[in-house]
Amino acid sequence: MADPVVIPLNAVAQQSVQVTLSSQSVQLDIQQRTTGLYMNIWLNGTMIIAGLLCQDRTWIVQKSYFGMPGDMMFADQEGKSDPDYSGLSGRYVLMYQEGVNV
Repeated sequence: MADPVVIPLNAVAQQSVQVTLSSQSVQLDIQQRTTGLYMNIWLNGTMIIAGLLCQDRTWIVQKSYFGMPGDMMFADQEGKSDPDYSGLSGRYVLMYQEGVNV
């Protein structure tokens, strides 16, 4: 299994990030709402997950039938809080791990 990859994010309330993960084109739409941080995931131009609530140290994709060759999770570097946009460039790290939950 390959080492985890950190996906760089900015500390803004809404952003769209395009990244290549395991040779797949992935777009992440991340939005802060009053109830938490939410994510939509696009794999090779097809939305596979919509409106997912992001939580600390919880795998995001979780199911192999979505077609992702791995999975992602946020990790709080200072405790065990769920991610908030204000800490996306430091405290909360989004990591991708190839081969997990496939």
